[in-house]
This record gives sequence, C-alpha cells and structure tokens, in this order.
Amino acid sequence: MTMETEMRPDDRLRRFGLRPTRQRMALADLLFAKGDRHLTVEELHEEAVTVGVPVSLATVYNTLHQFTEAGMIRVLSVEGARTYFDTNVSDHHHFFVEGANEVLDIPVNNITIGNLPEPPEGMEISHVDVVIRLKPKQR
Repeated sequence: MTMETEMRPDDRLRRFGLRPTRQRMALADLLFAKGDRHLTVEELHEEAVTVGVPVSLATVYNTLHQFTEAGMIRVLSVEGARTYFDTNVSDHHHFFVEGANEVLDIPVNNITIGNLPEPPEGMEISHVDVVIRLKPKQR
C-alpha cells in the first residue's frame, strides 16, 4: 500500500481543497480503500448502499465529479454511455474487456506514444488516453 492509499479520507479531501463532509468522507473511503480501481457511479453507489452509507445516486455522481475537478480521480470514457472513474491519476493507459465491462491498467512503459499533432494555438495537451479493447479469443 502506498502512503496515498493509507491517507485518511478527511486528510485526502483537505489536501485537494475539498471540505470533508460526512458523505464525501464515506465515498472517498470506499473509493480509495482498495487501492487503484475503476468504478462507475452506479458501482460506487451500490457499494455505499451495501455498507449502509445513506447516499443518493445523484450525490455519488456529483461527488465523483467534484473529486475529478479537484484532481483526486480522473474520468475514463470507454463506452458511449458508460463512464469510469479511475483512482490512479498518473499517466497510464487501459485495457477494456468487452462484454465484461472491466477496465484494467496497462503497465506503465508498455506503450510509447509519438508523433502527436500540434495542438491549436493557445492550447496544450493535458493527457492522452489509450484504450485497447479486448475480447475472448474465438476458437
């Protein structure tokens, strides 16, 4: 476990400039307690309900977007209607297992990105997301 995953939810929230409300702390605890992971709003809401955290789906959605704006997590869009939130904010890429709706980190240094286009004037590239889609081999 890294120091980041061992950080208390209230300390983590304050570090990113967010007020540690009861619901934010409970969601941050669920989100970060298991190390790096990829979750949808619905999956985190289900986890919260399962452990008895009284929170609405809208609150989970709003909280995850607040965490994203603060830089605590990042958004990963791999399917049109499904957005995953990634607790690993370092530069890395992903495998997406089609049919299983599973997102896996690609080990760092396994992909080299080159020949990126020049961004338009006044813009800079913030990051590049590579998603490699996987499916079971056909026999």
